[in-house]
Amino acid sequence: MSILPQVIFFVIFAVAGYILYRRISFLKRNIMLGKKEERNDQPAERWKTMLLVAFGQQKMFKRWLPAFLHFLVYAGFIIINLEVAEFIIDGFTGHHRIFAPFLGGFYTFAMNAFEFLAVGVLVACVVFLIRRNITKVPRLSMKELKGWPAMDANLILIIEICLMMAILKMNAADQILASRGVEHYTQLGTLFFSSLLTPILEGFSTPFLVFTERAAWWFHIVGILGFAIYVTYSKHLHIFLAFPNTWYSKLQPKGEMANMPEVTNEVNMMLGIPTEGSNEPPAEIGRFGAKDINDLSWINVMNAYSCTECGRCTAECPANLTGKKLSPRKIMMDVRDRAEEVGKSLDKGGKGLDDGKTLLGDYTTAEEINACTSCNACVEACPVNIDPLSIILQMRRYVAMEESGSPAQWNAMFQNMETSFSPWKFAPTDRFNWAEAVKDEEIK
Repeated sequence: MSILPQVIFFVIFAVAGYILYRRISFLKRNIMLGKKEERNDQPAERWKTMLLVAFGQQKMFKRWLPAFLHFLVYAGFIIINLEVAEFIIDGFTGHHRIFAPFLGGFYTFAMNAFEFLAVGVLVACVVFLIRRNITKVPRLSMKELKGWPAMDANLILIIEICLMMAILKMNAADQILASRGVEHYTQLGTLFFSSLLTPILEGFSTPFLVFTERAAWWFHIVGILGFAIYVTYSKHLHIFLAFPNTWYSKLQPKGEMANMPEVTNEVNMMLGIPTEGSNEPPAEIGRFGAKDINDLSWINVMNAYSCTECGRCTAECPANLTGKKLSPRKIMMDVRDRAEEVGKSLDKGGKGLDDGKTLLGDYTTAEEINACTSCNACVEACPVNIDPLSIILQMRRYVAMEESGSPAQWNAMFQNMETSFSPWKFAPTDRFNWAEAVKDEEIK
């Protein structure tokens, strides 16, 4: 028996593995352009969060229809990969359906389950294409999705449909060849969905059916490897990053804003409040807030690469709903695009972060971040626990503390808080005058 197919399979697998290694190294380097941040506390709670939100897709089920369809695709992706594992073993060993003789009737049951999921994935992908391109769900038709993001979403759905069709076509040809007693093909019993295709193929010759079955097999395995590479360039990278992203997600109350430790320590020292390391000279602060991706934490950058571009954050954003330019989804896309630009520049020996561009200004505008109400609706809505608000607040901190560029009304409020300890311009001694007025009214 010729070993050429095995050699070709090994070469394809090795090339795909090398490309994936290079791309994963690129992504890891880009993510680590962000500042260090330790977030490994409460491991039990983090495991629970990852299991519920990433594995269980807990937050998806706020909208039952897209949640159910997405669950079909998700379950299909996880479970059908068990069949792909058999493909890989067959490819390396030169066998065909290596597990079939050992598992007997259970193998037929498993194949029917895989086909059921394949049809479910196919139907879900068709519905998603209709929602994006015909009914045009508003959150999937916003301006930041024009061009490549829209094409990327459609392309991945079409690829998944083709891969599922390849499985069904391969199984249909396989059943006919097994019934004809062709060598290497095993009788599997009835496979419900693929058997619906057998009447179409029965009239073809055996050599043609062998070609059809092998072509579908190769298309599927090459398609899966190509898909694995493609998703690392796509918004569908969340398939893999959703798990670490939910593990490292913020466990504190959502309304709790992160202060700069250096500033907090200085304030405490001024107030005479003892702090850890207060006897040591204060650390030099490189920059207040964030102007570029290296001012954000690596978790912020990972958030950006984990973004599904589903738009649930923007659909819930009150600023966006009232016509403001802010779109939390665009903020995350901006961070990812800037990280990609810097990473490609570094790979080419370019200037990287010193290319004259910055995240704030060249990608995200002050008008966008100033529109944020800090309500956390975007954080609550995200199905993979991304935190756009953290990035917005850090960029606003930079504008306020480094550029003194906050709106005039904000600066007046800041000054009042500094001098009067309240947003309003009246003396602290007058703060409870309203209570005296109320008391007088009650006496009357």
